[in-house]
Amino acid sequence: MRVHVIHAHPVETSFNRALFHAAVDSLEQAGHGVDALNLYDEDFPAVLSREERLGYHDVPGNLTELTRPYVDRLTAAEALVFVHPVWNYGYPAILKGYFDRIFLPGVTFTMQGGGDRGKLVPGLSNIRKAAFITTYGGDRWRTLVMGDPPRRLAMRWGWVTFQTRPKYLALYDMNNVTQQKRQAFLGRVKKEMGRF
Repeated sequence: MRVHVIHAHPVETSFNRALFHAAVDSLEQAGHGVDALNLYDEDFPAVLSREERLGYHDVPGNLTELTRPYVDRLTAAEALVFVHPVWNYGYPAILKGYFDRIFLPGVTFTMQGGGDRGKLVPGLSNIRKAAFITTYGGDRWRTLVMGDPPRRLAMRWGWVTFQTRPKYLALYDMNNVTQQKRQAFLGRVKKEMGRF
């Protein structure tokens, strides 16, 4: 299977980066073809411009010279894996910008009826599997009180967008867990990606 792995953490020595490498290595060892995208290393420009927003629903004119290569990678994939931290109960800005700029009408969805009105129809029929691998600074209880927006969004939006229920692997309370718990989570990621 062709798996597109998208990573969003700026620190190369972070545990999150180790999770990214573990996911890529485990997928490759399992025989998958991996297209790894590190948004920070590629200096992905996350800000949606005024012109892009005005032309957002102009399919296929909404594809620009910058977005087309990323869209091509997305549409060539058969599976997606996102590896990212949760910051302020949301996605890192660079990952949110990736979604805003690359998950475009005509690519990941269409609006039945045209324009920005009508019924949303999922467009990523090429994606057979999806997974989110993430770390939280907050503990599970505090995150539940906040409603755990990243998990809820990944599972609900992901299910609609990818037409498959994503796998969600999360390590909570990252700043306080023991090295043993971090290693156990790393092992879980390797195992899940090895049988993805």
